[in-house]
Amino acid sequence: MGIRVSHVTKAFGGLTAVDDLSLDVGTGSLVALLGPSGCGKSTLLRIIAGLDAPDAGRVWINGEEATARSVQERNVGFVFQHFALFKHRSVRENIAFGLELRRWSKDKIRWRVEELLNLVQLQGYGNRYPSQLSGGQRQRVSLARALAVKPKLMLLDEPFSALDAKVRKELRVWLRTLQEETKVTTMFVTHDQEEAFEVADKIVVINRGHIEQIGTAAEIYDHPATPFVLNFVGQVNRLPDPSSQGAKADIFVRPHDLMLLEGPEIGSLPAQLNRVTHLGRDLFAELQLDNGEKIVAQLSRDSVDHNRLQPGDRLHVRPKQGRRF
Repeated sequence: MGIRVSHVTKAFGGLTAVDDLSLDVGTGSLVALLGPSGCGKSTLLRIIAGLDAPDAGRVWINGEEATARSVQERNVGFVFQHFALFKHRSVRENIAFGLELRRWSKDKIRWRVEELLNLVQLQGYGNRYPSQLSGGQRQRVSLARALAVKPKLMLLDEPFSALDAKVRKELRVWLRTLQEETKVTTMFVTHDQEEAFEVADKIVVINRGHIEQIGTAAEIYDHPATPFVLNFVGQVNRLPDPSSQGAKADIFVRPHDLMLLEGPEIGSLPAQLNRVTHLGRDLFAELQLDNGEKIVAQLSRDSVDHNRLQPGDRLHVRPKQGRRF
């Protein structure tokens, strides 16, 4: 087992950031901690790294208990959101920093730095300084520096959030490839569900210091375990359940699982069309139910005569499938 966290709790003042949380991460896997700001995911990462001590609970790394070990003893590579490079050191010197602290020989350091420059695709950039690099290149240097000491695991705290959308997209693919090449157990924190879905083998959804669900992207999206997961991961509509027979109940429906009808059918609900947005092959219809609830239907251009749809139209919506809790 790469990482084991057992009944870990951490509070700051009167706020409990991580609450009796347990988690196992397999060796060589790439796992995302996904959740809203303030949910405890970064605190959990810092506890695993040894940067914060838990108030209760224990941590194992590669089968060895690390709860009382220092950051250095855990041999963890940590990558922060804001690069944290030494401005007055070259790329080579930044990557070599941890090796120098460990008193590697100059020849071994030189060989390892060149190996890492090739791995992170920065050949020819070794003599440049951070100010001469793009944001994406600086983050690659941060990753190379973390990998230099051959860590037992890599921990990344929102590593791409300070970058623009195009660079983030490129680095996601690159990180996935890098992890497959190095086979280092890797855990990264993000609040971006697209990032988690695209990169991770497994996703751990966290809310208020608790784990809501662990699974693959498909499992999290198609079979959410709780209303929080359903609402946090992907867009969702909340409709009165037509089959509730008078009892107050709701059904949660993804926009692409909502049918738009010109007239009433069994199980349908009346709604008013407020707006239609054309996005390539799909249409997004914004509607309002009679109870005031606003919902969105995602439709293919082939499934509806979009030229006939006008704001103010009285229509009906019917879920093809939904989720009840």
